[in-house]
Amino acid sequence: MDSDLADAVENLKAIFAKRKLPCSFGKTPPATVDELKKQLRVPARYRNFLLSANPEKVETVTPVERVRLIPAGELVKAQAAIQTPGESGSVPLDWKASWIVIGESSLLGDPYFLDVSKPDAEGDCPVYTAMSGQDRWNPTLAASSFAQFLRILSTAMEIAAGFGDAIMDDEDEDSFREALGPKVKTIDTAALRAGHWT
Repeated sequence: MDSDLADAVENLKAIFAKRKLPCSFGKTPPATVDELKKQLRVPARYRNFLLSANPEKVETVTPVERVRLIPAGELVKAQAAIQTPGESGSVPLDWKASWIVIGESSLLGDPYFLDVSKPDAEGDCPVYTAMSGQDRWNPTLAASSFAQFLRILSTAMEIAAGFGDAIMDDEDEDSFREALGPKVKTIDTAALRAGHWT
């Protein structure tokens, strides 16, 4: 793992420890990661993440969102599930082959996915999310790269620590988003402009 990604992972682990929330990272066997590269075209930086810090049980907790990172062993199933008809019997047909699901909202069921058609120089890709249960997938940028996505998740968890564990009302949620906005801007201006976190 390069130092930028390693720092992002360490920050995420640190905030889980600080908030005393369980999380478990492991190592994915290289053969499994090679297979994922073939099957899903998983980009280099995300492959390095799976090799060194496979998110076996990682779910962030904030007042407005819970993001579960999908472990390597479930990635293929997650891709298939996104294209399976829901309760309404229909599935949006515009899911792109270049979108690789890497996480999901435990609260809303929305996917978080890499767009592997847009790699950067580090072999990283932007992370998007889209509302499930709609006629079409309308992606919103969640982070300009996977490393920035991890940083935003860590920052959101850190801010959430100040809100305690009480049930949130709309005012609390607005306060949380207001506190998160300037922090997201420092990490990833494009993600802030896209509006997913605020």
